[in-house]
Amino acid sequence: MKDIKSRADIAEEYKWDLSAIYSSDASWEKEYKELDSKIADIGSFSGKLDCEERILECLKLSDSLSMTLGELYVYARQRLDEDAACDKYQAMCDKIELLGVKLSEASSFISPQLAALDNDYLLTLAKKTQFSYYDYMLKEVVRGKEHTLTEAEEKIIAQAGLFSGGFHDAFNMFDNADIKFAKVKDGDGEVVPMSHGNYSVLLQSPVRSVRKAAFNSMFKAYEGMINTITQLYAGNVKKDLFYAKVRKYPDCLSRAVDGENVPKEVYLTLVKSVNANLNVMHEYMKYRARELGYSKLHMYDLHVPIVARYDKRVDYNEAKEIVLAALAPMGEDYLAIVRRAFSERWIDVYENKGKRSGAYSWGTYNSHPYMLLNYHPTMHDVFTLAHEMGHSMHSYYSDKAQPFAKAQYEIFVAEVASTVNEVLLLKYLLSKSDDKDERKYLMSYYLDMFRTTLFRQTMFAQFEVEAHALAERGEPVTKESLCDIYYALNKKYYGSAVVSDDLIRYEWARIPHFYRSYYVYKYSTGIISAVSIAASILEKGAPAVDAYKQFLSAGGSMPPTDILKLAGVDLTCDAPYDTAMSEFAATLAALKELS
Repeated sequence: MKDIKSRADIAEEYKWDLSAIYSSDASWEKEYKELDSKIADIGSFSGKLDCEERILECLKLSDSLSMTLGELYVYARQRLDEDAACDKYQAMCDKIELLGVKLSEASSFISPQLAALDNDYLLTLAKKTQFSYYDYMLKEVVRGKEHTLTEAEEKIIAQAGLFSGGFHDAFNMFDNADIKFAKVKDGDGEVVPMSHGNYSVLLQSPVRSVRKAAFNSMFKAYEGMINTITQLYAGNVKKDLFYAKVRKYPDCLSRAVDGENVPKEVYLTLVKSVNANLNVMHEYMKYRARELGYSKLHMYDLHVPIVARYDKRVDYNEAKEIVLAALAPMGEDYLAIVRRAFSERWIDVYENKGKRSGAYSWGTYNSHPYMLLNYHPTMHDVFTLAHEMGHSMHSYYSDKAQPFAKAQYEIFVAEVASTVNEVLLLKYLLSKSDDKDERKYLMSYYLDMFRTTLFRQTMFAQFEVEAHALAERGEPVTKESLCDIYYALNKKYYGSAVVSDDLIRYEWARIPHFYRSYYVYKYSTGIISAVSIAASILEKGAPAVDAYKQFLSAGGSMPPTDILKLAGVDLTCDAPYDTAMSEFAATLAALKELS
């Protein structure tokens, strides 16, 4: 394992080209100043939203300002993500976040003043052609009236944005720039640095002592900072409780799901369904232990391939070709966009010192999407490439089909397209392989997709509910209570075939998504939806692809559960959950037959 390169040592072709947003930092500074000077204009509409013309003009101006703010924010954040220690881009991020609060405060009158209008009047506006860009938004104003505050209160809430995101920002700075890991020895006995990127590679080592050392290095770092991290997370939970109370919700979960117009029953049904099927998960853990030759697994044994002889290295250029072939069922128009992503430098490929960990897809309405990777030559990273490409294609289709006001899809559906791509990739690789070891590897990989994306993320979702419940009951949110909750859930979800190593009780402390509360359950509903959609595409062909592209193109033009119905998935009934669980069980049975 090589040392982590500096960014200057990465070839340009493997770095994203952010010029589709701004050609230079100077261009960013120029538009920043222009936006700052225009924000006051929105205030001229306050108290005057009493006729159609002014309402429409106000909404258009709000869109224009928000669009520019988004471009400024994304560019600054993505520059900072290249190197979290760069003071220049940290300063730019700070500036744009303050400007965002300023815009939020200046436009905070819009929702309460619209909410003060008669419901029938708002719904009549929503039917008019000139308001077609804002029809869904106006309907949402009517739906959300119960939780909309007075204009003065909304202004205070907007001002709270100055500090309410501080818990997330502080954790990210610690996690990407300041955390220190003990070095470990790799499979060749060489001492190598630990990082988030190297951790995922080391956990796939066939040498158990290497995996254990990586596990200990990772979690001892968080254990050593657990008091600080607890205070950050506890503050984030209390922030959520504050917003739930002032918005008149019975609990934090209700506020979170209502913000996306998702029935609370979807979240509860997910947790109930997964808990009812943990026996199959436990059976997979038992099978895994047997295949690896252990009486019991440890937490650091969950990522190593069960097929020791299958250790395929896939360089990035080969990964691109594999992904293109796997996505062929989506049609040539879809593939042409994927090729553009590869050739036009939409992707920041390799890890470098200071670079943000993990992977994501992000962009602006006027630019194409961008993808951040930390690519290593493993099959896992091929799946990550396909995953992030799914996000990007979702954004691309929505931005092209919808006006700005309706282009942004809700986070609830954000993990569907990414996981559809992963399932299509998995099915493609299986269809092309007649090698027993490779098929076993791929099937176990598919099962691990379920384990990590469905079961594990639902465990995270259950942890969030229980952690927030502490604050909701007026109990202290302490390191002991959080660690105990997490440790108990870990034992429950993985079963008796897995040793819940003591250090795993600190795993919650390294999950950045917990600072975007109630986000993780969407990974679970995402794979549940994706399994059904991918099966339909492969079985029905063009009609299913067309229906899926309607989903991709819908943006945020209707409630997200209705958007999923365009692709044939209804999460308000049991069928998708049952289908996913059946797929998991059937794959496990097929894998056992190969053993």
